[in-house]
Amino acid sequence: MLDELAIATVMVLLTVMFHGAGLLAMTRMLRIELREEVERHITPFSLRALVFTIALVLGLFALHAAEIWAYAALYLELGAIGDLRGAVFFSTVTFATIGYDDDMLNPAWQIVAAIEGMNGVILMGWSTAFFVTGITRLMRR
Repeated sequence: MLDELAIATVMVLLTVMFHGAGLLAMTRMLRIELREEVERHITPFSLRALVFTIALVLGLFALHAAEIWAYAALYLELGAIGDLRGAVFFSTVTFATIGYDDDMLNPAWQIVAAIEGMNGVILMGWSTAFFVTGITRLMRR
């Protein structure tokens, strides 16, 4: 059990640092966009603002996808799941806390999967807060 907790802790730390770095990069992009809108007097309801909003959503999606794939790679490396498709599927439903079934997971690694679910909830919540804050700032202009 201690090995599961240690591995899960490392994964949480890695994904949180990765997520934070990604959000920091998107924050810088948001600041640049806000400055451009002010300088050029661009309305927040323009095509440019729509494209930027879509880029934010895709950026958040890419962050989560990378984190899901990292867990999938871990499951493959540990031998917890036998194939890539199964590992990505299991990681996706676990990260998103959908949790269809854990029959495909080696029982020796169930704690890692449970912690992945908790990690996913926190990271998705963080992304949601970031997105709402960013869009609110864009709309104020």
